[in-house]
Amino acid sequence: MAMPAAEIESLITAALPDAQVTITDLAGDGDHYAAHVVSSAFVGKSRVAQHKLVYEALGGRMGGVLHALQLTTAVPN
Repeated sequence: MAMPAAEIESLITAALPDAQVTITDLAGDGDHYAAHVVSSAFVGKSRVAQHKLVYEALGGRMGGVLHALQLTTAVPN
């Protein structure tokens, strides 16, 4: 079951409204993506805490509808 990149971006921006999200389909199959997320919500948080915020935004879809997500996060410049 594939998940469109636009849906991933929508879920993340719903939870992190100021997020700048770049999604790349790594395998062309709708199951393996890379996401780069920049948000002020990450300021002062560890990388693990930043990633947790993104995974929470996906609402439990990781490992089910969304098979793999290579995630990088950053704070705005």
